[in-house]
Amino acid sequence: MLEDEMVRNLFFVGIIVSASGLIGPPFALALGLVFGLTLVHPLPAESRQLSKFLLQAAVVCLGFGMNLREVVHAGRSGFVYTAISIAFALTLGVLFGKLLQVGKTQSLLISVGTAICGGSAIAAMGPVLEANEEEMAVSLGTVFVLNSVALLLFPFIGLRLHLSQTQFGLWAALAIHDTSSVVGAGAKYGATALAVGTTVKLARALWIVPLTVATAMLRKSKAKVQWPWFILYFCVAAVLASYVPRFLPQTAGLFAGLSRLGRSGLTVVLFLIGTGISRSTLRQVGIRPLLQGVGLWIAVAGVSLWAIHAGWIAL
Repeated sequence: MLEDEMVRNLFFVGIIVSASGLIGPPFALALGLVFGLTLVHPLPAESRQLSKFLLQAAVVCLGFGMNLREVVHAGRSGFVYTAISIAFALTLGVLFGKLLQVGKTQSLLISVGTAICGGSAIAAMGPVLEANEEEMAVSLGTVFVLNSVALLLFPFIGLRLHLSQTQFGLWAALAIHDTSSVVGAGAKYGATALAVGTTVKLARALWIVPLTVATAMLRKSKAKVQWPWFILYFCVAAVLASYVPRFLPQTAGLFAGLSRLGRSGLTVVLFLIGTGISRSTLRQVGIRPLLQGVGLWIAVAGVSLWAIHAGWIAL
């Protein structure tokens, strides 16, 4: 009983430290991974629910630190690139799944998670594909493991290749699965990388809706499509931050504070995601789905990095 209480206290201490600003997103994720891989999570279901809500709220808060003109420009340009990237990732993912003999539903979930926005896309497509709990768990586990690697690896590669902040933000948005890791990597790289990465990533996330609807129609599924309303709220926040301070200068400080709050919230999200990756999760994923996820991710990241570095993709 005492050990359970101690683990729970450590969990809450991790949340407080992540929210305090004392550590950055990569360290928060690393702290969460250490917790998840060494201890038994005291509140797994509550942690997943909190991370989902907190991610959406934090993204909206980040909108208060964005310039509308930059958001529109990045979103408009990024929409085309994300469409090409999604088509490429889905096609290649299904091919890899067949070659590795991964189950059809599981293969499609991993492909959708890589192509669009990780856990959110898998959560939206799962009911439409009538995926069971094991298929959902394996797909989410694969994506979350690769998310963790990307957050720690991408800034290092970007610095070694001398990518500009705009280039890095675009690469992160096209090649990292989840919004939280895109924002975490962008925040570590710089303010412009954060703005570009967040905006293009949200443009990519919008593809959840048409893809889920199309799949539901083809399969004649009656599952309810989850609309990503937080993206609309992010845009509203950017509009308010861009125009309201012109008429009410005193609101500038409020909006800046909300933006900082969003960054703190995302740091907590990354800690929570880390705590959800346990040794049992890694065992459950299995070698074939993991190979599909890794191979597909390397291909998407490699091709998009090459195209950006060569100047074929630019904002």
